[in-house]
Amino acid sequence: VLTWLSLCITATLAVDRSNFKTCDQSSFCKRQRNVKAGNSPYRALLDSLQLSEKNVKIQLVNEANKIPFLLEVYGLQKNLVHNVAEFEPYKPRHLLECIPFAPPPVSRINPSSTDASPSVSAPLKSLPYVLIRTCSPPSQLALDLLNSDPSLFKTVSVEAALRFLQSTAPRPASQKEGAAEEEGEKPEDPPTDQEIVEKLEKGEEEEPKKEKEEDSDDAGMWEETFKTHTDSKPNGPTSVGLDFSLPGFENVYGIPEHADSLKLKTTDSGDPYRLYNLDVFQYELYNPMALYGSVPVMLAHNAHRTLGIFWMNAAETWVDISSNTAGKTLFGKMLDYVQGASEIPQTDVRWMSESGIIDVFVLLGPSPSQVFSQYASLTGTQAFPPLFSLAYHQCRWNYNNEDDVLSVDAGFDEHDIPVDVIWLDIEHADGKRYFTWDPNKFPNPKDMLEKLAVKKRKLVTIVDPHIKVDSGYKIHNEIRSKDFYIKTKDGSDYEGWCWPGSAGYPDFTRPEMRSWWASMFAHDQYEGSTENLYSWNDMNEPSVFNGPEVTMHKDAVHQGGWEHRDLHNLYGFYVQMATSEGQISRSGGTERPFVLTRAFFSGSQRYGAVWTGDNAAEWDHLKISTPMCLSLGLVGISFCGGLADVGGFFKNTEPELLVRWYQIGAYQPFFRAHAHLDTTRREPWLFGEDNKQLMRTAVRQRYALLPYWYTMFYHTYRTGEPVMRPLWVEFPEEVNTFNMDDEFLLGKALLVHPVTEQGARGVQVYLPGKGEVWYEVHTRQKHTAPLSLYMPVTMSTIPVFQRGGTIVPRKDRVRRSSSCMHSDPFTLYVALNAQNFAEGDLFVDDGHTFNFEKKKEYLHRKFTFAENSLMSRCADPQGRFETQSWIERVVILGAAKPASVHIKLPDGNESSLDFEHNAETSVLTIRKPAVNVASDWIIYLR
Repeated sequence: VLTWLSLCITATLAVDRSNFKTCDQSSFCKRQRNVKAGNSPYRALLDSLQLSEKNVKIQLVNEANKIPFLLEVYGLQKNLVHNVAEFEPYKPRHLLECIPFAPPPVSRINPSSTDASPSVSAPLKSLPYVLIRTCSPPSQLALDLLNSDPSLFKTVSVEAALRFLQSTAPRPASQKEGAAEEEGEKPEDPPTDQEIVEKLEKGEEEEPKKEKEEDSDDAGMWEETFKTHTDSKPNGPTSVGLDFSLPGFENVYGIPEHADSLKLKTTDSGDPYRLYNLDVFQYELYNPMALYGSVPVMLAHNAHRTLGIFWMNAAETWVDISSNTAGKTLFGKMLDYVQGASEIPQTDVRWMSESGIIDVFVLLGPSPSQVFSQYASLTGTQAFPPLFSLAYHQCRWNYNNEDDVLSVDAGFDEHDIPVDVIWLDIEHADGKRYFTWDPNKFPNPKDMLEKLAVKKRKLVTIVDPHIKVDSGYKIHNEIRSKDFYIKTKDGSDYEGWCWPGSAGYPDFTRPEMRSWWASMFAHDQYEGSTENLYSWNDMNEPSVFNGPEVTMHKDAVHQGGWEHRDLHNLYGFYVQMATSEGQISRSGGTERPFVLTRAFFSGSQRYGAVWTGDNAAEWDHLKISTPMCLSLGLVGISFCGGLADVGGFFKNTEPELLVRWYQIGAYQPFFRAHAHLDTTRREPWLFGEDNKQLMRTAVRQRYALLPYWYTMFYHTYRTGEPVMRPLWVEFPEEVNTFNMDDEFLLGKALLVHPVTEQGARGVQVYLPGKGEVWYEVHTRQKHTAPLSLYMPVTMSTIPVFQRGGTIVPRKDRVRRSSSCMHSDPFTLYVALNAQNFAEGDLFVDDGHTFNFEKKKEYLHRKFTFAENSLMSRCADPQGRFETQSWIERVVILGAAKPASVHIKLPDGNESSLDFEHNAETSVLTIRKPAVNVASDWIIYLR
């Protein structure tokens, strides 16, 4: 109890970094990092080469102990290369099988080899060729992917530091320090290369031997102590590592989650970036500490191509980054260029995981959109969310009772501020027993839910994966009776301390456990639930208050004998998966789910939304949300809220900061206000009339743009491209954008530059694209790029620009919830480029079911402006959907004044339309075309 109270108190202050390991305190990270480039003991046995149409296989040998490995290289369709280095241990290593939907199709390869050189070349259909070569000295190996130039653009460099620490169970007495010497044993001569190959061909395994450590220090190899916790390692050291060299690249991104800049920094002078899902109270900014989620995907980009590396491993992972251009100023790089320096920029990346195999997908692009598509083919695209989830959410730890919830709901109507969802944190449950309601505070949850449903609003309740150990609690009793809890190393149910006190942790890696969990969301199981109740999975790293680093012991055991260390980063993924499936099954497979998760992994995008955790009411936390969400979008997770605790979770917020928070949150994918139990109430009408109006305006702008948001999410569901994206994604050749993370694009059409400085009177905005035209959304002022623009701001300013050449659909009649706006009319905002051209689209369906997939009940419309005509036509003839929505207005930015405006319908009828032209801003407003949004039509400007 004292530990728990201490954690709660420190949570309101700042993170205690001493609770979390550095690389030096992690024995496997320290050992892996100490392997110097060029010192790897691995060599390719060219005599073992096997060539086929599907892959190239070659055996590797560790020269230090003669342990064999197998390297497989596959050319995959969509321009992918998948390379796996594996071996045969006493105890199998964990291989992720849940992430890819299916193995990608293999591209035919035509391998060849030559005796004249210690190398093998293998031309692939998806790229010119792969070269497997031995290097100088010849005891080392490298795998190169080459262009047809053939200029090197990617190297998987085994010569630098391929490293498997061997697994032995139990620890043999002969491997104990000094055992052989004491007994006077003479070590056997190591087998020759030919003997190793012959044994492997016969299926005989070479007996694994413990790899001799360079420092001969066994500390941390069989057990490891951090603070008061000792981690037993019955299987010994099992870490893996691999280096990648990226010639020509000096900009790398991804590997979230870290509270850091978008462009990843070099780690030579500090800790590597850490991927290990942890509950970190009020995290620090601009450091590589691990946070709540982990996606082991890195993107590299230069002006010529983009590529990605997907390190498919769910164990604790550290990533080191070094660069030969690190520390050079822009002037220094220019001087090198003027002086004709021949040094090619290069970034080197070392991946180090505590266990598992080396299983890597190299995403070869070459464009950003192709990398996104290639990664999506492996892990899936962002789930298409229900429309309401893209609107505004109001949350607090905690709304006190039913009257409080309904009072807040009424407050939004009284102050004319739209809202779609109200949230309840842990205090709503009976003694923090999830799937229950506090009988005193929430005695009639169904009545409360029905009152919200009348206004077409929803409720979200928190459902955490730690289960109170209580013999009177149905959920606990059923999990225990089914033996679904994770076990300790001794075989008993694992228990830790979390919000309810002593808690058990269900083993969500078990399909039958996930199926049972999903069944608990049925309305006859989750008492008091209705169709407008949705879910929030928090604390699913998993958080264990009295565990090492506030999480689960690594030697806890899952089904199949897997240690928790093998799959730690997958736990939250499985929790969200099971919860999402529960919401789908409760509706008979009809309704799309909405589930928010704090912990995540590759593929989590398939199951809902993510937010960036326990931020603070500080200006720097406001600023960091942009690069954090951009980083998530680059690795497939588009439904992100870096400001999902609008106002900051910890600390009380001042009015100016809160207003700016709303203004930015309105332009991030997930838009939710949330606050800590000890903060003052901060519903948007509690800060004076002026501030209320500013926040109201921001929320209403979000609702007006919901058609555009919904259409963007449909595209990311289909393609994997991020909704919120860095400028370089759309302008990949524009070097000025590579290091920018203080502004961003929403889709292709809108550029947002948040105001994140206290007392700001102006912001410096960069408008990219040579010859591109940009329009300020609120003033309609026109700018031609590339341009660095100083933009004066007031408290009412939200700097947003629409790109010339785009068409953005809006609904300018804002109502109290998104569902109330479902049949309302659309306004099309047409922004002309320098060629007087623009295009855009609109996706419309019922907003909440899977009928768009199962029954093809949807509309996908394409709008094109060219040659002074605006045309609406069907973008996908497979879809059919009836709607009462119509086109209310067309606003054309950058238009000359026409003599007349006419609309022509498919039946040939033509009629004139009223219009208004503003000569000062060159804005043409066409009123009441009055055509159904599903219709084909052409508007002519004459």
